[in-house]
Amino acid sequence: MSGETVTIKGADGSFTGYLSKPAGGTGPGIVVIQEIFGVNKVMRDLTDAYAAAGYVALCPDLFWRIEPGIDITDQTDAEWKQAFDLFGKFDVDKGVSDIAATIKTLRPMTSGKVGAVGYCLGGQLAYLTACHTDADASVGYYGVNIQNRLDDAKGIKAPLMLHIAGKDEFVPPEAQEQVVNGLHGNTHVTIHRYPEMDHAFARPGGAHYDKKTADEANDRTMKFFARHLA
Repeated sequence: MSGETVTIKGADGSFTGYLSKPAGGTGPGIVVIQEIFGVNKVMRDLTDAYAAAGYVALCPDLFWRIEPGIDITDQTDAEWKQAFDLFGKFDVDKGVSDIAATIKTLRPMTSGKVGAVGYCLGGQLAYLTACHTDADASVGYYGVNIQNRLDDAKGIKAPLMLHIAGKDEFVPPEAQEQVVNGLHGNTHVTIHRYPEMDHAFARPGGAHYDKKTADEANDRTMKFFARHLA
């Protein structure tokens, strides 16, 4: 399966995204939200995998304001340094605005409903997508800094699932507890915790990839989307 590059019109200008469609041509939509490495092979493969599962999947280039077309890996120290530099320069709220524009672009290509899924930086953005956009369902994997944005949760009006890694090197235990306690009682939110996992346990080829747990989390994600986007 091979995707195509499409243009998305945002509030501050146009940017690109990687679009992958299912064999049937249409279905529900999913915005696939990048990590700190740009729209790289991992993200394109994920987008293709969602398309293979029957979704019209679109992965937007959210670093376009800093530098369009970032495509790096997690395999070298130099790339990690570049990724953290990009993360430091990235404006999260403008990113959420770009995701809203991506949803708007994607929706006419779909059977109606559009969800969002994000990883790492994208995990935080998936949470904020649930808080600030009209996405029909959102899933975040090991999102960073969610504990600093718990006030935004009052905007959640559609189902949200969060996967939390218990030994996340970027989200200390006290931050995890703040997130769990801060969202406790919100009927839209489902949280799954993986006590022995580190950050990015679901990233194939990554240092902390754990296939068994990744499969478990991904299965929960697919059932969640099947329930809320069908």
